[in-house]
Amino acid sequence: MAELEEFRASVRSWLEENAPKGLMGKIGDVEGGFWGGRKPVYPYPESKAWFEMMLERGWTVPHWPKEYGGGGLNKDEAKILNEEIARLKLPLPLTGFGITMIGPTLLQYGTEEQKKKFLPEIVRGEIRWCQGYSEPNAGSDLANIQTRAMVDGDDFIVNGQKVWTSYGNLADWIFMLVRTQTEGKKQVGITFLLADMTTPGVDVRPIKLISGNSPFCEVFFEDVRVSRANVLGTAGGGWEVAKALLGHERTMIAGMGSRVRTGKAENPMEAAAKKYVGLKDGKIVDPIIRDRLAQAQMDESCFALTVQRNSDNMKAGHNPGPESSIFKIYGTELNQRRNELMLSILGPECLGWEGEGFDKDELALCRAWLRSRGNTIEGGTSEIQLNIIAKRVLRLPD
Repeated sequence: MAELEEFRASVRSWLEENAPKGLMGKIGDVEGGFWGGRKPVYPYPESKAWFEMMLERGWTVPHWPKEYGGGGLNKDEAKILNEEIARLKLPLPLTGFGITMIGPTLLQYGTEEQKKKFLPEIVRGEIRWCQGYSEPNAGSDLANIQTRAMVDGDDFIVNGQKVWTSYGNLADWIFMLVRTQTEGKKQVGITFLLADMTTPGVDVRPIKLISGNSPFCEVFFEDVRVSRANVLGTAGGGWEVAKALLGHERTMIAGMGSRVRTGKAENPMEAAAKKYVGLKDGKIVDPIIRDRLAQAQMDESCFALTVQRNSDNMKAGHNPGPESSIFKIYGTELNQRRNELMLSILGPECLGWEGEGFDKDELALCRAWLRSRGNTIEGGTSEIQLNIIAKRVLRLPD
């Protein structure tokens, strides 16, 4: 314990002295994350310096092994670092699917050559990833994918379509499921493949959502040549790898429901209630809103602690299992309830799309509320998660 307290004191001192003051208070800003990639976009003027100083210490992915560019911290040290970053309300220096999804899967299934190639590039922010799972006829029934990969010497020739590919228009590489065999069970003929998005034959088309944004894309593959060395796991054995990655994805998506506030930062829902509903004798005027606020804050705190325990286990080398479906369904529904509560608090002021009469935050809340409608669909619908929980967690009969 003394060593950990000494580590905490060292981290706190270093962050207070070196972390950019202009980034303090930016924690939780959905537009404030730095994703890296071949064409990096720094959300704030200080983001580049923050990323570079953390990279120098291996702290862009502090819990990964040092041989792959990580910080080599154990789970307790990594937790302390995250707590100290949150205490100063700083954004993470680097984010993205490379860290939360494909990186952990590479650590579990990748060859040593694949780990040495891709993991340091992720740590250094040189490569941005997207996910190629869903297809027009393979959403909830993921094993029904039809994108084909035919062997041609040392390569695969890939033809097909993916849909709902998050940030596909910004990604450098894609990890995707392709069909390399048509005989037997659908799951048996699936291969997990890594492909460069600049390869000839890849066509990306953004999809506009009801929120007005286009985070999702369609991706078309026409005679795209991908090296067979880019198979993760074994050819035909991609279903196992795919399920492992889904555990990481669902845990990541669940994180939107666990917003940990540090210090004396005011809950944004409570602040909104004070502004739009009003106070009387130091209390929110509407008793129903008061009750919903209290319930939401208790739900957030309980869920955040549960997610933290799971995160600690993952950093200790335990990969997420079917229990990640519990996190996914609860976290996404909690986020939807939070947005519905904000709608109830703001009333008509939360229904603005553009133009005069609404401030910037009100317009952002409207779009966040609309965007949250997709939370319980993406990454596997809530109905699919309930089936997984029933069968693989509770072991209920069919």
